Amino acid sequence: MFLWASFWKIFAKEGQPGWASIIPIYNVFVLLRIVGKPAWWFFLLIIPGVNIVSLIMLTHELSKSFGKGAGFTFGLMVLSFVFYPILGFGGAPYLGPGGTESDADKLGSFEDYELKR
Repeated sequence: MFLWASFWKIFAKEGQPGWASIIPIYNVFVLLRIVGKPAWWFFLLIIPGVNIVSLIMLTHELSKSFGKGAGFTFGLMVLSFVFYPILGFGGAPYLGPGGTESDADKLGSFEDYELKR
């Protein structure tokens, strides 16, 4: 029940109706719209084997849509009962499909560092 409420809040942050999160199949199409993926991705989610990779990619895109990085994606996958409520009820704003590059994804970028003599 608490995860449903979390998804309701996630959908509401994006401007979608919260009730869409509790309608089977329709909620997947709305989630695809939130992360900026085309509707045909639904078919990737029902193909055995491919669905695992697609779900990981979809979860990462959801994290990026709220300004989170790969670590948060891992949390959503492993401890979903903790991280989805953080995403839904926390202060992270919706940044748009795919969001912007998070600080976690920027680490290791050589353009940001300047060599000094």
